[in-house]
Amino acid sequence: MEKKLLNSPQHSDENTDAVVAEMFLNNALREFKREKIRKEIDHTLQHGDKELFLKLTEELKKIS
Repeated sequence: MEKKLLNSPQHSDENTDAVVAEMFLNNALREFKREKIRKEIDHTLQHGDKELFLKLTEELKKIS
């Protein structure tokens, strides 16, 4: 039988699952944003928009 101390932190499976799910979703969202910015960068290169290119590359650096 597992003994639990009253004043020790308890880690439930539900809490662990929630943390893992949140990490997974955050990573997926970050990857989505990176890909979106990369596509926008490609678009700016095709159209020669240097100012927007520089802005987007800085944005990409921040989330990478």
